[in-house]
This record gives sequence, structure tokens and C-alpha cells, in this order.
Amino acid sequence: MSALFRKVDCLSLPVDDLDRALAFYRDALGHSLVWRDAQAIGLRLPDSEAELVLHLDPRPPEVDLLVESVPDAIARITAAGGRLLYGPFPIRIGLCAVLADPWQNPLVVLDTSAGLLRTDAAGNIVGRENDPPPH
Repeated sequence: MSALFRKVDCLSLPVDDLDRALAFYRDALGHSLVWRDAQAIGLRLPDSEAELVLHLDPRPPEVDLLVESVPDAIARITAAGGRLLYGPFPIRIGLCAVLADPWQNPLVVLDTSAGLLRTDAAGNIVGRENDPPPH
């Protein structure tokens, strides 16, 4: 049987001001900008493929785990004794769901079924890898 979790996708942290967060995490702590939109910022963790995501959403800090398929992950986790707390729901790159293991530890899983984000030279999101090229 293959492992369910492919990798840590991101450490996601709520902030109340993206510019202040960028000044702290990029300018003071040295994490380079990967992408940005009006609601969130993705920063590079240089020794990892994971990102540090700073967002304006009121949800708590979380570690997002990449899976091949969110529906398959839900089925596998619940069959093993975990439970679905919320989802699945669409996100920009695919699907996400929040589950709990038998000890009530949160398991936030996501997939990239809609395609990874495409950015311009300044890090602004301009689409997804699966989108047709702009004309």
C-alpha cells in the first residue's frame, strides 16, 4: 500500500495585514515571494518544496498535506477510523477537506486537480498551469 500523504504543501498562517506580514516574513526574515493576490501571499521555504502561506481568512493556523485525490483521501482516512470534519470544497488549485484522525488531530488534505498557480515576474497570480494561454 502506498503512503497517502505526498508531502507538506504549506504552513498556512492567518494575518490581519498582508503588507505588514510581507515586511516581517520577507523583508525581516528573508523568505522570498512566490505568489500574491488580494487575500494571501505564498513565500518560499528554501530547503523545501513547501510554502509559507499568509492569508486574511479567519481560519486557524494549519499544515496542509498534499494528496493525489481528496475524495480518495477522505475514503481512506474514514475507513481507517478518522472522520470528515468539513468538505470537500474547491480551492484555486483543486479540492481541500478537513479531517481528524482517531486522536482528534486535524488533517487538512488538498490536491492539485485544477492545476498549480501561474504567476508573472512580480509574483502576481495570472492563472493556473491548466488554463489556456492568454491571447
